Amino acid sequence: MQPYFARLARYHVWATDKLLTDIDAVSETEYRQDRGLYFGSIHGTLNHMLVGERLWYARFAEGVSLKMPLETELESQRGALAVALREATGRWGVWLDANPAQDFDRDLHYNRASGAPAIAPFATTLGHVFNHGTHHRGQLTAALTAMGHACPELDLIYWAVAMRQAEMNK
Repeated sequence: MQPYFARLARYHVWATDKLLTDIDAVSETEYRQDRGLYFGSIHGTLNHMLVGERLWYARFAEGVSLKMPLETELESQRGALAVALREATGRWGVWLDANPAQDFDRDLHYNRASGAPAIAPFATTLGHVFNHGTHHRGQLTAALTAMGHACPELDLIYWAVAMRQAEMNK
């Protein structure tokens, strides 16, 4: 399971970076305007993605459950948020490379953002981390399209084909 999740972690970095690159073309007004997304604006959604990254990474890699509301604004400045989100997605691969294979068969004990205790299968919950990013990247690409902007191709298969092509070109 570790190699599969390591691939998902690399995809997670790639897809987030591509999306943030396309979001750079959006005006500040468009970026901050409520788009009817669950967290309102592009900024609100990206910020929530960062909150999720930090909550889940702390639970998995540090064994700590942070008590942080899901709408907490961690970075008010657009550029700083993009840097922080890129850094947060990049940490998973390093952690996964050092993670023992037997961890994938255990339960993860943690506290939800509200403080309530939870127990869930480790591998399934780790899958949720990457699925969460995919879910919100999908919302953001839909918002970009609705605003008339180009939308990056972020499907996992596009990453897989690009990675295979890069390997073949070496």
